[in-house]
Amino acid sequence: MANGRRALIIVDAQNDFCPGGALAVAGGDQVVPLINQLMPCFDVVVATQDWHPAGHASFASTHARAPFGTIELAYGTQVLWPDHCVQGTHGAAFHPDLAADAIQAVIRKGWGRAVDSYSGFREADRATATGLAGYLRERGVERIALCGLATDFCVAWTAYDALEAGFAVEVVEDASRAIDLDGSLRAAWERMTAGGARRTVSQLYLA
Repeated sequence: MANGRRALIIVDAQNDFCPGGALAVAGGDQVVPLINQLMPCFDVVVATQDWHPAGHASFASTHARAPFGTIELAYGTQVLWPDHCVQGTHGAAFHPDLAADAIQAVIRKGWGRAVDSYSGFREADRATATGLAGYLRERGVERIALCGLATDFCVAWTAYDALEAGFAVEVVEDASRAIDLDGSLRAAWERMTAGGARRTVSQLYLA
């Protein structure tokens, strides 16, 4: 596996997850300059993009409830989020400072009205594939570095599925930011490292 091509997967570097956005991650915009520096270090560069229709099942407003509660859907317990990353809106767009021309493929997730998605590989029903694994394999990728927003949710779930799919996974800690809700960051790191993911920092690629 050590000789395979390397891919950088940029997770949800979108306006709604940055300061001023509908579901902002503290310091989310600070990862963008680092991500731009990292892109030339990799053979393949992919970005995921949250891409929800209006009235999505994960939106609290869809159920006339307050954000951050939960509801049971067909695939299990769903956190209810503020409306965010609605298709075609400014909030769904990549951060304007992201060097998007260097991105070779964009994987949109959460586009189905009834199913949410944290992972770039599978929707929250854990059955619907996004096609990312097949794309990476066809490009000869064996090693993945992950960065973006948020470490303890979409980055972590993408890491879990990448490991399950057989890729070697590194998570670039300083090029990611977390929500850290009730210990979620610690739990995510424990699960990622237990599964075989390696914690790393951007300087190791840029040196």
